[in-house]
Amino acid sequence: MKKLPIFLIVLITVINSFAQQLPYPHPVQYLNIQIEGNNHKMAYMDLPSSKPNGEAVVLLHGKNFNGYYWKDVIAALNKEGYRVVVPDQIGWGKSDKPVIHYSFPLLANNTKKLLDTLGITKVHVVAHSMGGMLATRFAVMYPGIVSKLVLENPIGLEDYSLFVPYQSTDKLFANERQATYESLKKYQQSYYPTWKPEYEQYVQAQSDASMIGNKDTNALVSALTYQMIYEQPVVYYFDKIKAPTLLIVGQEDRTVVGKNLLTDTQKKQYGQYPALGRKTKTAVKNAILVELPGVGHIPHIQVLPLYTNHLLRFLKGR
Repeated sequence: MKKLPIFLIVLITVINSFAQQLPYPHPVQYLNIQIEGNNHKMAYMDLPSSKPNGEAVVLLHGKNFNGYYWKDVIAALNKEGYRVVVPDQIGWGKSDKPVIHYSFPLLANNTKKLLDTLGITKVHVVAHSMGGMLATRFAVMYPGIVSKLVLENPIGLEDYSLFVPYQSTDKLFANERQATYESLKKYQQSYYPTWKPEYEQYVQAQSDASMIGNKDTNALVSALTYQMIYEQPVVYYFDKIKAPTLLIVGQEDRTVVGKNLLTDTQKKQYGQYPALGRKTKTAVKNAILVELPGVGHIPHIQVLPLYTNHLLRFLKGR
């Protein structure tokens, strides 16, 4: 059989990647934000409830995710009357991915601009994984706007720079360029005690985002945002949080950003979420800790009904 020309193979691959992209659960809108002298588009979903209770929730995604994975939480909150705002942070998902200096204060400021544009002056902040690092900085920077704070298996409960070997941005970039669908899936499999077929869609959502625009640029942005996590620890800000806070911690989680760089002994020492959750509860002045046995890094996917029960009870003050 005659082989297809390389350019045709590449074209077919690109077409197939777009054809297979998962649609977001709701219409996506865009906010223009100027960063470092250039205009960039920040994607977001804004979902008012059909039976509004007058309260709003903003959902902040993790490093390897975007707004798509909040779809079931959106539905649960909307049903209870909450307006739900779900941004893809600049650098993620359907938002632009510029090569800039990424920082949690920048992302917090972008989120504040979005809420200001939407006329939201008080908000519940619900955050997962890296979103928890962002939410911590947001709550400290803008205490007057945060009604309640929910941190779901946040990363950054320890200072990774103290024990994860330094990696240059060039090295991180080279690693990110080598990412494949299978490597993304292997990493996400570590989030759950047991992998299930229904989790595959979240790998697809991450893969889709990496294919929007220039793949090398996206890989560089991913490297830059890893550096943000390493270089900008938030563990030292927990005692400055003023909002009532709910910590939801899956007890089987052992996530460490850069875990592959640790020794076997270090892997047993760090990323111990049961101990980290209890330590963080002590650091945050007005915190409630919910420990979920048998649950990994993403409770809102693995045990959605249990997660939403705790979430709604907290938001409603029960």
